[in-house]
This record gives sequence, structure tokens and C-alpha cells, in this order.
Amino acid sequence: MRTRNQHARRRGGRTAASFVALSSLILAGVTALVATGSATAAPATGTYSLSNGASGLCLEVPGSGTSDGVQLAQRGCTGAANQTWQLKTSGSGYTLTAAHSGKCAGVRGASTSAGKAVEQQSCAGGAGQVWTLTPVSGDTYRVVNANGGKCLNVKDGSTAAGALVQQNSCDSATSKRWTFTAAGSTPTDPTDPTDPPTDPGTRPAWPSANGSQALTSTMKVSGSYDGGMKRFYGSGDLGSDGQDEDQPALIELADGATLQNVVLGSPAADGVHCAGACTLKNVWWEDVGEDAATFLGGSSSLVRTVDGGGARGADDKVFQHNGGGTLVIKNFQVEDFGKLYRSCGNCSTQYGRHVQVQNVWVTAPGDTLVGINTNYGDTARFSGVTIYDDSDHDIDICTKYKGVTSGEPSKTGTGADGTNCIYSGSDITYAD
Repeated sequence: MRTRNQHARRRGGRTAASFVALSSLILAGVTALVATGSATAAPATGTYSLSNGASGLCLEVPGSGTSDGVQLAQRGCTGAANQTWQLKTSGSGYTLTAAHSGKCAGVRGASTSAGKAVEQQSCAGGAGQVWTLTPVSGDTYRVVNANGGKCLNVKDGSTAAGALVQQNSCDSATSKRWTFTAAGSTPTDPTDPTDPPTDPGTRPAWPSANGSQALTSTMKVSGSYDGGMKRFYGSGDLGSDGQDEDQPALIELADGATLQNVVLGSPAADGVHCAGACTLKNVWWEDVGEDAATFLGGSSSLVRTVDGGGARGADDKVFQHNGGGTLVIKNFQVEDFGKLYRSCGNCSTQYGRHVQVQNVWVTAPGDTLVGINTNYGDTARFSGVTIYDDSDHDIDICTKYKGVTSGEPSKTGTGADGTNCIYSGSDITYAD
């Protein structure tokens, strides 16, 4: 720069002055670009969760739906595959692909109008599925549709779980800001052997209880309850550990409740009942009664999460899924069991149900990890499963049934199929 200015001054003061002015304008322009964030690098391609700036909730495909046209929504962040998005370059922008379905986030009808739904669509590369990222700060961006220049937004700026997502004119509203957090527990594509799951690490030790308390009636929880690792067990009407289908629950969770740091001893009656969305965090069943937990509620958008903990001594099922929606089981261990998970085979009202098994330690003996009803569209995805003491591979990974609304379901097969039972060899590890 100095050499060019000296050369310009030899040709005349006006030329030199003009060059200096031009340099100042260029510098000011670059400064303005940096100030507005336009010169800041976008995140690297990879897999992310997107949390909304107004609510802190995550962008998801409700109910883990796999069909075109499902409008996106926000819900509490679970790390589930339907909340995991693969960011891929597309021209001068990006596509966002849902990990559970392989489908792209796009504006309905490729519309350029404000208020149009953002939905999941088969990836076609159209401008309505291409997004540019305008940095706000750190890992937070406005996600702008390349077709109409409008921003990804939660409808009406809502902070409620389940609120729908659409495009709207870009402004400084926090509901139009999204933080990209690298996905840690869900692989980009659970069926792709080149994309291995997260290493599940060392199998945790079973904890010691911090005192014990007998329950003679069902303990009801709304909001959040932390048991401090106290052991609860049944007494009186809750004093059974058999397989009676009509047993009451030891603990009942209201929709949206969280139960954490609890040990359930014997007898455990019918374990935990979850009325809707719920979270079980670091809950341990020392001797499963009828079932460890039963998940109710008919909405397809319900997401329940079991994170940490373990169960043993289940004559039949550990987790019974009677309602609709999705169950995420992660960082969990199970031993001496019949089935880790069963989608209800003969409930009078049936749903399409979905389960994701992530970073789970399994110790034989056991019958099957997951049982699903393929005729109702159930899906099961696996990653990071380690199985101990099963050198003959007797434990089935995924068993398929034809579900019914009365009578008994019929078994139709076992094993991965890429449609209902979704996993590859690298998702399952056998250990001594």
C-alpha cells in the first residue's frame, strides 16, 4: 500500500488524495462487514442441534415423523435424532437434513411469503431448502431462506414446547436466532457404517442407596423431583413384584415431569408411570416388578427421555410404551431381562411409536433389546450398544411383530432392515 501511494504522489497530489480516500472507504466497508457479522465464518459442516434464542428449545421434526410435509416445531432438547440436523453446503448456502429421516428443512411450497410453514421435505436441492447463516454472536445465527430472504422463526415468538416453526421477515427478535451446538450422542446417519456412534465408554457401577422409604400408595410427581439417591419400595397395596397387569405404579409422573437420582427397590409394583412427556434421569431399578416404566399419552409429538441409570431382574419388559410418540433411552444399563423396550403389542388403541437406543450397556441373560410393531410404522434406531456375556449372540437386537388391538401379536422377524429396525454392525459391540 505504501509503495502504491508513493507512486501516486509522483503522478500528482489529486491522484494520491483520491487513492487515500478510496482506501479509507474500503477499510470502512470491511469494518462495517465485520461489525454486522457478515464477514464472520459460518459453522463447519457437520451435525448440530439448533436451539432457539427466545425459548432455549430445540428445532425438531415432531413425533420423529418420516413423511414429507411435517411442520417443524420446538421442544425441550433431548439429543434425539429428530432434533439432530446435518449441515451440508449447497451452492452459497446450506441444507439442513434431519438425522432420523434424511429429509430436508424447507419452506412449504417454496413460498417467499412471511408466515409460511417450514417443514420436512424430500431433499431436492431447490432454493426453498437452501439456507444462509447470518452470524449474531458466537455460535448463534439467523437462518435465512435463500429463496425469499426470510428468517427461520418460532411462530409468534412463542417459548412454549410444541410451538410451530415458520419463516418471517428478518429482524432482531430473539425468536429468529438459533444457536448451533455440535451433536455428541447421535450419529449423522445411524445406518452408515462409516459414521460410527459415540464411544459409550466404561460401564458405570451400580450405586448404593442413600436410605430407604416404603410407599403404601402411589407417589405422584409434577415438576421436578430429586430423590438424592434414596431407595423407594412398595408396601401394602404396592407390595407385589409379580407380573399382574393391573398393579398400580410406585411413582406416577405428570406430563412434563422429571424424576432423578432415585433407586427403586423390591417390591417395585408397576414401577413408574409417565402420563405424557417426561424425563427419567439417573433412576435405578434394583429388581424390576411388572415393568420398570410405562409410557402413556396419545400424542405423536410426545418425547420421553431415559438418561442414565439402569435396571435388572426384569422377567419380561423393562420399558413398556403404550402411548404415542418417541422414547429416547441413553447412557443406560440393563441386565438379566426379557425385553429392554416393547411397543405395546395389543393395546386397544395403537400408534406409530419410535425408540432410540443410544450408548447402552447390556448384560446377558436377555431375550431382545427392542420389540416393535412394523404394521403401525414403528421405528427403532441403535447406536453405541455394548453387549456383555453373550458370546453366542443370543440376545436379539430388534424383534418385529404384527401388532393387534385385541388378542396376541405375532412375531414376524428379527434384525436390521433399514426401515423399521435401523442399525449396522458398527452400532453393536460384543464384549467379554
